[in-house]
Amino acid sequence: MTHLLHRSIHTPPRCAVSASGISFTDKDGKSYIDASGGAAVSCLGPAHPEVIAALHDQLDKLAYAHTGFFTTEIAEELADTLITGAPEGLSHVYLLSGGSEAVEAALKMARQYFTETGRPQRRHVIARRQSYHGNTLGALAAGGNEWRRAQFKPLLMQAHHIAPCFAYREQQDDESDADYAARAAGELEAKILELGPDTVAAFIAEPVVGATAGAVPAVADYFRRIRAICDRYGVLLILDEVMCGMGRTGTRYACEYDGIAPDLLTIAKGLGGGYQPIGATLLSRKIHDAFANGSGFFQHGHTYMGHPMAAAAGLAVQKIIARDNLLANVQDMGAVLTRQLHAHFGQHPHIGDIRGRGLFQAIELVADRDTKAPFDPARKLHARIKAEAMARGLMVYPMGGTIDGVRGDHVLLAPPFIATEADLAEITSRLADAVDAALGA
Repeated sequence: MTHLLHRSIHTPPRCAVSASGISFTDKDGKSYIDASGGAAVSCLGPAHPEVIAALHDQLDKLAYAHTGFFTTEIAEELADTLITGAPEGLSHVYLLSGGSEAVEAALKMARQYFTETGRPQRRHVIARRQSYHGNTLGALAAGGNEWRRAQFKPLLMQAHHIAPCFAYREQQDDESDADYAARAAGELEAKILELGPDTVAAFIAEPVVGATAGAVPAVADYFRRIRAICDRYGVLLILDEVMCGMGRTGTRYACEYDGIAPDLLTIAKGLGGGYQPIGATLLSRKIHDAFANGSGFFQHGHTYMGHPMAAAAGLAVQKIIARDNLLANVQDMGAVLTRQLHAHFGQHPHIGDIRGRGLFQAIELVADRDTKAPFDPARKLHARIKAEAMARGLMVYPMGGTIDGVRGDHVLLAPPFIATEADLAEITSRLADAVDAALGA
């Protein structure tokens, strides 16, 4: 019996007791390669000795100080580190305990910015279908993950959703990448005009869509067009890099690839690598100055924001990534992972798409490659693949509802940045066995 409320009540998880490298060991002594970084969190593996040492050091100095009374040297240093090299215009950091909190804060910052600058009518938030922005009520409302939203809809604020930039599913056969990018981005402009340009506060999107659709990058100049549309109508652009940021796709901030800068940017997961709960919202100078020249504060707060232990973990992780040039390894091993996935699944009759960027990639399963028809959702293929992978000592991140929240299955891979070519060969081999076993079941 357990007194913990587990994610799945009828299928309690195995008990992890130790970790090393990129693997976990359960209480029965079985080892599991972490090919998904948990949920794209563990960028340095679960037991990096230098991060652990940094936490011991901070614990000996100061474990906790409430931000209503104190700042701390470690939190200040982490903020400096995050702003150094951040997208142009971002100037300040708001440290929180995770991704949902970071998105919640960003939404409230967007709203307060317009009240501080005398435009309280700007209230609407636009997002994309098949997105995921967190599980708190504001973040859940903004997100487009229908399975997570369904039973809580009566509690959610109003948000508006447009089509994602999902080439495999939505690009027409005779449509170039550039034409598709223009059409997909055009949905934002149409929605702004429908709602009334002076009523829209923000548009939020993931540069590379994470759990809901499975490592979906935008095509061509989609995000440049999005940035231009937001500028045209005075709408704030929030980029949610909770899952795809902090080096996961090969650049520190995922939007570097797209050559744009947001007004607000959310990060978590790889920020602290799982060593402490931490997230952050980065805000632009214009938003900070609106607060500074108006009420003088951001009307928000959490007990554990700016936590010294969390900041110590985040700073240690980011220093190690920079010192060891791990972003280059993400790029190199990302190319290796792409080749290995294509070697195992490129001609597989039930793999319709292989996609992603850096060490953030996915395979999408289909019943028919020609028509892209998904498997019957009742089959719960994604859950079977997870079970078969775990049986083979492999942790991956499968999800259902890839297409519309109900239909479609994919498997997300997000191995630690320290993964080697040999690690990736073992990961893709075990995944291939797990997929075939699940399909044959």
